[in-house]
Amino acid sequence: MGENFAEMSEVDIAYQILNKSGKDNPLYFKEWIREVIAKQNKTVQNEAAAISEIYTMINMDSRFQYVKDGLWGLAEWYPPETKRTRGSNKTTDKTVEKKSSASNRLKAEEEPEDLS
Repeated sequence: MGENFAEMSEVDIAYQILNKSGKDNPLYFKEWIREVIAKQNKTVQNEAAAISEIYTMINMDSRFQYVKDGLWGLAEWYPPETKRTRGSNKTTDKTVEKKSSASNRLKAEEEPEDLS
């Protein structure tokens, strides 16, 4: 990997580092981001602020996937999440009975009395 990291953005460096680590090796975000900072060879006044800034950029980049417990990998390593389909919205017989009786009461209240 002969990239000139000084010319790359932080997220591109982060991508290269993760890509090199391999699919079975997600990285812990703080160590990973510290490596990004080190590869840029830039002086950092406040490491916590730099980590926070880079973490935010990574979090917004769809190439990266949060795995668990602070570990990150590349989105291409993981299958897309399948959306759960909604089960049928069955109501119990008691619920139907309650709705019916309430509906019947309302109708009875709305109907005018037979005055004949």
